[in-house]
Amino acid sequence: MTWVERAACREEDPELFFPVGTNGPALRQAAAAKAVCQRCPVEADCLAWALESGQDAGVWGGLDEDERNALMARREAAPQEVRA
Repeated sequence: MTWVERAACREEDPELFFPVGTNGPALRQAAAAKAVCQRCPVEADCLAWALESGQDAGVWGGLDEDERNALMARREAAPQEVRA
């Protein structure tokens, strides 16, 4: 069984995970989507897939697009381990 088949969001309306706007109802919608992610057994797999595939909209793995962009920026800014 793949991580997608085990995802908590499979039984939810997909529109829940794609709020339109950045205030009021959209913030409540994003919070509701993130609540689904919090109870999901494959949240980390979903986030990894979203980051690897460059998802630029919606809530994936408990993070919205701004949060994923910030995470990627932190990863890129982190010093890389030097190997001898």
